[in-house]
Formats: sequence, structure tokens, C-alpha cells
Amino acid sequence: MFTAPALDAEELAVRAEIEAIGDRLRIHARTGNRWTGALRRSTLARNVQGSNSIEGIFASVDEVGAIAVGESPSSVDEETEKALAGYQLAMTYVLQLAKGDFELDASLIRSLHFMVASYDLTKWPGRFRTGAVYVVQESTGDIAYEGARGDDVAALVATFAAGALSGADPLISAAMAHLNFVLIHPFKDGNGRMARIIQSLGLARLSESAPIFMGIEEYLGRRTQAYYDVLAKVGQGDWSTADFDPELARPWIRFMLSAHLNQALELAQRVAAAGEAAQAVEDLAAEAALPERTLEALYSAMFGNTVTRARYMAALEEAGGAISEQTASRDLGALAAAGLLVAHGDKRGRRYTPSEVVKAASRKAGLGYRWRDTDPFEK
Repeated sequence: MFTAPALDAEELAVRAEIEAIGDRLRIHARTGNRWTGALRRSTLARNVQGSNSIEGIFASVDEVGAIAVGESPSSVDEETEKALAGYQLAMTYVLQLAKGDFELDASLIRSLHFMVASYDLTKWPGRFRTGAVYVVQESTGDIAYEGARGDDVAALVATFAAGALSGADPLISAAMAHLNFVLIHPFKDGNGRMARIIQSLGLARLSESAPIFMGIEEYLGRRTQAYYDVLAKVGQGDWSTADFDPELARPWIRFMLSAHLNQALELAQRVAAAGEAAQAVEDLAAEAALPERTLEALYSAMFGNTVTRARYMAALEEAGGAISEQTASRDLGALAAAGLLVAHGDKRGRRYTPSEVVKAASRKAGLGYRWRDTDPFEK
């Protein structure tokens, strides 16, 4: 297996910065601001979108959010919908595991793969491959990497699972688990998505909120070619002939540290802006004399999300305030009448988008997405 090199002074400094930002984010998550749920759902949807986009499974963040509550967006084909729903299910399971003790073993790995790949039985969901597998560079058609021999997969996965998430630093061991899993390539398909899910499971050791608030899938979705490039460099073309010298894994560690730092900086900016935007929409709701529960719809809208009755009801249920369909419809209608949401479609398929007033409040707070792509190791 690939193992991490000892971090040098530069890497330790970046790791410390990530930890400091992470501590602030975890404290924020524990304080329970009323809009934290909307931030959590938005962040998870972006992680799901980013991870799947790397594999050519495309949907908007809004569509991912719709699928998460059982809606079927007309703009998403059936296979994509099932693939995203399966990935969401696997991530939901990981988030549940994060609330208690868990043991990574072959059975858990196969179960997660079944969730991810069961939409297509030709992908052998839950079954390890037995033959060779190649990663092909789409632009040239050349073989960029060959995974471990099929006969070795079961034994390698057992070895991998036994030590993958046992390191002293959960962030580093989760990154190395990602690397080793994707290079072993134990399944016919879905190895990249699985590697990122296992990384999230490893991050769960940091805190219950870490799999969402410290996930890097969104960043990787924006830097897909760089992600593939560093994997190819470290993998050396073929698992069976690779040199497992820890120093050869240093480019991967630096890429992962850069990813975590950029994702953490972006999320910290969103948290600060979300607090200001939330106060603005709370004032708007108070001026319109709307029930306090309607803020759940406005929190979602301030992130630019579409609001539907199903999503509004799910958000309230998550917050511990379930309501009936009739009450949900009345609330959303009242928000539209107050000029805070804009209604679209007929009654059965009605959806609501943020009004210009809510959009302006979000813009003023700076609730946009401004990736800086900082390279902390740039000379």
C-alpha cells in the first residue's frame, strides 16, 4: 500500500491552517444557528454534484437537492437520477455511521458500492471485479493506468480495510485511503466515487459534521484534470509494478492539503455571508408578519435553491417541526404573496424561486461562490 510521508514544515503549516478553519466551522455547526440546516443541505448537494461530475454524471446543485427528497426533475434522465440517488444513499449511510463507532471492512465496502452502482447491474454492484481494469485517457484513448490484478483484489481490499483509516491524523489517513482505493480499483466501475465516499467516512473521525463541512468533492469537481494528473503521477501506470516509497505519495498529499484548504476557505466565506443574509431575510419575514417556520424556505432560497412543498416540508421535519401538505402550500403561497418567493408552474408541479428582494439580500451579504484556488505550495 502507499503510505504518507512525514509532513514537512510547509505541509504542517498548511495542515494547521486547515485545522484552525475546521475548528471554527465545527464550532459554528454546533451552535445551531437556524440557517445551519440550509447550509448543510446546500453543501452536501454541492459535494454530491462535484463527486459525480468527475465521472461524467452531470446535474445541477438544484437538481441534486430535488432528488435528495424524492423528486424527479424532468431535466434529469432516469439513469442519472438513479445514480445520484444511489450516491446520496451511500453518503447518508456514511453520515449515520459518523454518529457512532464503525469498522471499515470488505462487507461495508461492498454494501456501499451496491448503493452507488445498483442502478446498472452490468457494473457488478457489490461485487469485486475478477479481470483486468484500465483507466483510459479520454482525449487520446491511451491507457493511463492499470489497476491491481483481478486475482489479488480480494486480498488487497482486506489489507486496505484493516489499516486504511487507522492513522493518527484522520485527514491524512482519509486522503491516503482515497489514493489506495482508487489505485487498487477493485470494482468494474464506480471506484472514484467509492474512494471519495470512503474518504468522507475517514473524515468522520474528526467530527460528525466533518464529512460534509470538510469534504473536498466540490473542489475536485472544479479541478478534475489536476486530480487525474496527480493520480496518474503517483500511480506510476500500473499497481503491480508501482514503487510504494512514501516520498512518491507527497504530490498527492500536497494536492489533498491544497484541496482541503481551498474548500475550507470557501466554506468559511459562505458561513460568514450566510449569517448576514439570514438576518436580512429574517427581517423581511418579520416585516411581512409571516410565521417563523417560513424562514426554512427563505434560508434555502437565499442560497439560490428552488423551493418546493416537498423540500420545504423535509427541511422543517429535519428541524423538528413537521407540518401538513396543506399548511406547507399555504406558507409558500404567503411567501409569494409577500414578494419573497416567485411561483412557477401549476399546483401539482409548483415550485418557487427567490425573488429579487431575496437575491439582493444574498448579493449584499456576499453569498456567492468565489473560488480563489490558492496554491499554498507555490514557490
